[in-house]
Amino acid sequence: MQMTQVFTIRHGETPWNAEGRLQGHANIPLAPKGLAQAKALAHSLKDHEFSAIYSSDLDRAFQTAECIALHHNIPIKIDARLREKNLGVFQGLTRPEISQHFPEEFEQYQTNNPDYQVPKGESNRQFYQRCIDCFDEIAIRHLGEKVLVVAHGGVLGNLFKYTVGIPLEMPRRFELLNTSLNIFTHKQETWILESWGNLSHLQHIPQNHSLDDL
Repeated sequence: MQMTQVFTIRHGETPWNAEGRLQGHANIPLAPKGLAQAKALAHSLKDHEFSAIYSSDLDRAFQTAECIALHHNIPIKIDARLREKNLGVFQGLTRPEISQHFPEEFEQYQTNNPDYQVPKGESNRQFYQRCIDCFDEIAIRHLGEKVLVVAHGGVLGNLFKYTVGIPLEMPRRFELLNTSLNIFTHKQETWILESWGNLSHLQHIPQNHSLDDL
């Protein structure tokens, strides 16, 4: 029985992560701390043999993937479906700022209604579907192989929910930290979680503990 092993990683820390600003599709690069996190992760993965490395097209994910790819003689495959959720008019704002400027929209956002769309953004259901479709395609394309995917907190949270059967409307009650390593396997059209939230490569680098879709 062939299976695909998928190493998934959230990008390193950005300045907006540190400030608590929702990033969404905003193209924010890594902060110096985030680059240090990515380099530490890359060193810990240097002896793994990946058949492919995939990344979101946003800089914070691609820069993280670049650090890892330096240790492997393979190109980075870009897939825009691995982008964070489009948060529309909320992007670039902190939660207190959103509450002040968009009180009605923020109240709707907090209900976790899977079909609610932030103005100029996308719904949780739309976001979820594009993420799962992308992961399924990657897994099927690389049967019997080990691949690595660098993306965003919301993207990896969707795969976690899908794998363990958490309803889409349920709020997130698990952490997704910068450069955390999470391992899944895909076999017979089923996803299985092997490990979650490994930060052993960052023993000497302080972490942020945000649960936001940043």
